[in-house]
Amino acid sequence: MLSNSDIDIMTTEEFRQSVLRNIERDPVAVALDRHIDNASLVATQVKYLQRAKQKLPRLYSAGCIIPPRAFEQSSSEESASVKSISGSTLLDLTCGLGIDTMSFAERFDRVVTLERDEVLARVVRYNLNLLGIKNVEVVTTSAEEYLEQCTEHFDWIFVDPDRRSAEGKKMVRMEDCSPNILAQMANIERVSNRLGVKLSPLFDVEEAHRLFPCAEVEVVSISGECKELNIYTKAERAKLRTIIPGVGSWEYDFEATTTHPTTSSLDIDSAKYLIIPDVALQKGRVAVTEFSPYAQIWSNNGYAFAEVLPEHKIPGKVYEIERIERYNPKQLKKEFKGIGVEILKRDTHLSIEAVRKATNMRAGSERMIAITSINSDIWTIFIK
Repeated sequence: MLSNSDIDIMTTEEFRQSVLRNIERDPVAVALDRHIDNASLVATQVKYLQRAKQKLPRLYSAGCIIPPRAFEQSSSEESASVKSISGSTLLDLTCGLGIDTMSFAERFDRVVTLERDEVLARVVRYNLNLLGIKNVEVVTTSAEEYLEQCTEHFDWIFVDPDRRSAEGKKMVRMEDCSPNILAQMANIERVSNRLGVKLSPLFDVEEAHRLFPCAEVEVVSISGECKELNIYTKAERAKLRTIIPGVGSWEYDFEATTTHPTTSSLDIDSAKYLIIPDVALQKGRVAVTEFSPYAQIWSNNGYAFAEVLPEHKIPGKVYEIERIERYNPKQLKKEFKGIGVEILKRDTHLSIEAVRKATNMRAGSERMIAITSINSDIWTIFIK
């Protein structure tokens, strides 16, 4: 943990220049370099700035301070940039490293952000100054204390609750997180008409709509991983939005989304492409809705099969199919003897480990197969 005395050192220009001079070096070598003042602190910042190069490119470029724990819990700049709110004033109840706050500063005239840890609040103020962000006020207090005393009205309140217990256990339920948003709703509604909440990627989409019936629920995935589930209250109607930065976004009326598998049978001869729906569509339970116009799909977390690919970019991974056969461990053992095989699976009780054990397949990337259940049978999809 960083202390106030550490921050006194790290906010000097001499320290920042030392970090920038050594930014491409091995952090261990930096720590052992006797010619560097405060080498241990410099090495730690070099290490985390190197890790932040892709996740937090603005902070990396400016040589900002990145406390290790705050880095692990922060949003990426990419996911922060897609949040669908803007206005005149915003109150951010949970600043952390301030990545969401910095993004909101581009879409709001004034942002007030709360951070109860004085050391982290100092870091955020320093980073904001380095980045030239002038319309953010960092207040050192808790969300509960600020809301209780607040007399100002904000266009939006945003909160990313702490989802770890005092023992470090990951929490998912809103009432277990800090601050407890459900317990604070009376104060929140007194201070603002609109609330944005970032929840665990594990949080259930239908549960979000149950808690906030007239809201927009937003699922964000990056590089095939679900990063955020955001709720925006008091929408015109209940909606679901899935966002894949660099690919596109899709919006649905919540009541129109389907959560049930289809009942069509696979026409093996027509299946030329295997599509694995992006995790955002799986999480939002809209894969069937999205793929049904041109592909056969049985469940929202299953495979889709298409004869011809559409002209638009497909929200998922696409593989060309060589052939599809019923799962036959003996035949697979004979065909792939001595060959490294990557195995994919969906909608089947068989684990990848069980398939390898039954077929003696060696892990590798020379070939690829997919295993799935269709109409009670287990099938092997051979990928070209």
